[in-house]
Amino acid sequence: MHRQELLEMLDQYKTSLITEAGYVQQTRQFIAAHEDCFHSELLPGHVTGSAWVINQYINKVLMLHHKKHDEWFQPGGHADRDSDIIRVAIRETSEETGIDYTDIKLVSPDIFDVDIHLIPESQYGPRHYHYDIRFLLQIDDSIVIPGNPESYDIQWVELYKTQQFNKNLSTYRMMQKTRRLKK
Repeated sequence: MHRQELLEMLDQYKTSLITEAGYVQQTRQFIAAHEDCFHSELLPGHVTGSAWVINQYINKVLMLHHKKHDEWFQPGGHADRDSDIIRVAIRETSEETGIDYTDIKLVSPDIFDVDIHLIPESQYGPRHYHYDIRFLLQIDDSIVIPGNPESYDIQWVELYKTQQFNKNLSTYRMMQKTRRLKK
């Protein structure tokens, strides 16, 4: 995948949500302006890939309590110069959960959600933006989750309880999209 392919994916992605539509437009502009958009060294921001991981019954979501930010999030992270953002989302999910790639199912190659969020300055680096491209993945919730040292905890959360773990608008948005999948 090349950044042009990601731009085409963004062109095909449709959302009825005004805030997210703005994120899509801003992300397109950012990618078009920066050939090195997948490099985590690029400031003021870079493209990241993450996953909204559901179980086989579409009633639970996999959440991680990240050590770096001391908050609950979905799996995801830096592209590390990899322009195949689907591969990035799957790789990050595998790395952050300890679950083997073969147990992770890509539900659709289409974008599930787009978000832009500010990463505050910390011991890990200066403040910057993540232009986060998200995909819907599925994992059998009976599989043991080995975890990894980057998280305090990883657990399956009942879909209706996700806001108790993370009150961000993007988490709410993905929860609502997941509810619509069940209809």
